Amino acid sequence: MTWNSTMSSGYSSLEEDSEEYFFTARTSFFKKPSGKVTVNKDAEKERELRTEFSREEIRQKIEQYNSLTKDLLKMTLNPTGVYTGFIKVQLDLRRPVTMRGGQRGAGGGLVKDAFYLPRGVTNTLHISSNNTVRQVIVALLSKFTVQDNPAKYALYKRYRREEQVYVCKLADGEQPLFLRLVAGPEADTLSFVLREQTGEVLWDAFSIPELRNFLRILDKEEDEQMEAVIRRYGFYRQRLQEAMRELRGPS
Repeated sequence: MTWNSTMSSGYSSLEEDSEEYFFTARTSFFKKPSGKVTVNKDAEKERELRTEFSREEIRQKIEQYNSLTKDLLKMTLNPTGVYTGFIKVQLDLRRPVTMRGGQRGAGGGLVKDAFYLPRGVTNTLHISSNNTVRQVIVALLSKFTVQDNPAKYALYKRYRREEQVYVCKLADGEQPLFLRLVAGPEADTLSFVLREQTGEVLWDAFSIPELRNFLRILDKEEDEQMEAVIRRYGFYRQRLQEAMRELRGPS
């Protein structure tokens, strides 16, 4: 499996030599859906549908999907029965990620650094019906040159029913394009979100350089917060002194 990047087009691709499918990615922004969020862990319905659909039913659903989509992100059925299409994945990462920089350290290797990725950024991936959740996560991390272990992250599906928003974690073997096909093209009906794995932070999963980067980021944030507090109370002090001078009047 190889990863190639074309900077001029703004796309990246992930190709599998033994399969006729690929990833491409581009970045955009969209507004988060409003509404109360709850969790629904039941994913059995989609698994049952996948085993029941025939090739002809898949073809009909693809035609229906393409007739409803409002953009050019349509699905294509290949002669082999594999179909390709697009999914959009929102990044909702709360912790810093380890990224490989362009500068080389004393040992000659590329320097790793930790950053907060902007929350709410969305990537549009071109995938096939064979691609799994785990492959989508790996592709997204590669797109942003994130060096963290993909096992630290999970893909969630978010959907709305009767003004209620539900969030469900997807298993690694789930096939996001099938879920997209069944749900239709509307983002309110189904959207995908990349998040950290829920639960207690497994600090043992991080390397010593990653932990040091986290400490450095926390130190930087602490210094910035301290400077902000000093500036704010310095401003308050100045206004109070001005008010006291006005009350005293001319000396």
